[in-house]
Amino acid sequence: MTLGKSAKETNMDEQTPKPDPSLFEQMRNRLTPDGLPTDDRGRMRMVVDSLVLHLHPAKTEVNSMKWTYTWGLGGLSALLMMILGLTGIVLLNNYTPAAPQAYLDILEINSNVWFGELIRNMHHWSANLLIVVAVLHLIRVFATGAYRPPRELNWLIGVAMLLLILGANFTGYLLPWDQLAYWAITVGTSIVSYVPLIGAGLGRLVLGGPEVGANTLLNFYSMHISFIPLAIFSLMSYHFWRVRKDGGLTIPKSSTQTEDPKPERVTTIPHLVHRELIFAVAWTAALLTFSMFIPAPLEGIANPGLSPNPAKAPWYFMGLQELLLHFHPLVGAIIIPTLAIIGIFTLPFFDLNAKSVGVYFRSQRGRSLTVLATGLALISTPVWVLLDEYLLNWTLWLPTWDTLISNGLIPLAVILLPLIFLDDWIHKSFKADTEERVLFIASFLFTSFIVLTLIGIFFRGPGMSLYFPWNMPVH
Repeated sequence: MTLGKSAKETNMDEQTPKPDPSLFEQMRNRLTPDGLPTDDRGRMRMVVDSLVLHLHPAKTEVNSMKWTYTWGLGGLSALLMMILGLTGIVLLNNYTPAAPQAYLDILEINSNVWFGELIRNMHHWSANLLIVVAVLHLIRVFATGAYRPPRELNWLIGVAMLLLILGANFTGYLLPWDQLAYWAITVGTSIVSYVPLIGAGLGRLVLGGPEVGANTLLNFYSMHISFIPLAIFSLMSYHFWRVRKDGGLTIPKSSTQTEDPKPERVTTIPHLVHRELIFAVAWTAALLTFSMFIPAPLEGIANPGLSPNPAKAPWYFMGLQELLLHFHPLVGAIIIPTLAIIGIFTLPFFDLNAKSVGVYFRSQRGRSLTVLATGLALISTPVWVLLDEYLLNWTLWLPTWDTLISNGLIPLAVILLPLIFLDDWIHKSFKADTEERVLFIASFLFTSFIVLTLIGIFFRGPGMSLYFPWNMPVH
């Protein structure tokens, strides 16, 4: 009895040709990775060779991966876009953009499509959350100075994506064709008519007629499923690629550091990718759980002859609607938003101090000024709303003046002049430099707009009058 093979048998085994792999094995070997490489060079090569991972750098700064620095807001925005794309495809296949069939299709999705209501809930809440996350992401980038050269182009792309996200939500808002959507879009699109010279024509182009109707539904549906998502996904891909080309994420620093910390890099795989995967799974589970218990709103079918009281714009435009209650429409709907958008776009071009990049709120003094600006806005904005609601009446005091002046430019000047004096005061009293003054003014204006939005959502009742939420009349 032999215990092993002879040398001759071993040679014969080596010379015996191995059978060709099956077609399935060939496909698996070519299309799937062999596994996670065990060396840094292999991991870096895996990032470079992967279409998706190629948007990442091959190596990542350790400090830039801190959750308390980026909060994962950019990655969460991308995740929400993926969820919206997948759920949108399912809804698209069960929806007809025609009134009243659109409303009936929503009922059908909720009742008879497998997991249809859950998918619609996921789509609705992901879209709303995306607005919040995108705004917070821009705030984080602004607060850490991460929009400064060489990253100014990516800041512009980010702002453009935020505007497109608002457009996606606005166009999708009408698609259920219920009372809530119909009248919210009616109020929202009325703002377009205030654009000088071209407002009337532009309004008819957007609406497909003189008012919200079947053509509006088709127009909004077309934009919602084609141009807007294509533009967002294209800009998002370029945005992530630009982050890599601009040197990766900025490195967090404390306000006392005068130089960048010594860089410590690790391979993107597995250090960053594993964190992203865990983060994505956790947020997907949270959204899924929330959508299981909180349904997306759906009221009765749209009725053009029955207007709700009050008729409000979508929540993310309530700050703008609140401005229309206090200013002439040209000022509140066109001039102020245009100035705000121009200011946001041009931030990287007059805030150029690269020394504080990575420092939250620029410096210790900057943090104090941010708290001061936020506190002043939280107090002064409600006070101004109350004064304008119950005391100030510019058109009554100046009856012979054009309302654009009496109810537009004069109230705007009354607000801007104290802001100018406030800027001069912090410059002289706190010795604030340019970037800290920019931070102060931006924090004040943003907080004021948030307060106006909350007032519009929770404190405006019938006739758009002010009520405490607990005293709101019920119809």
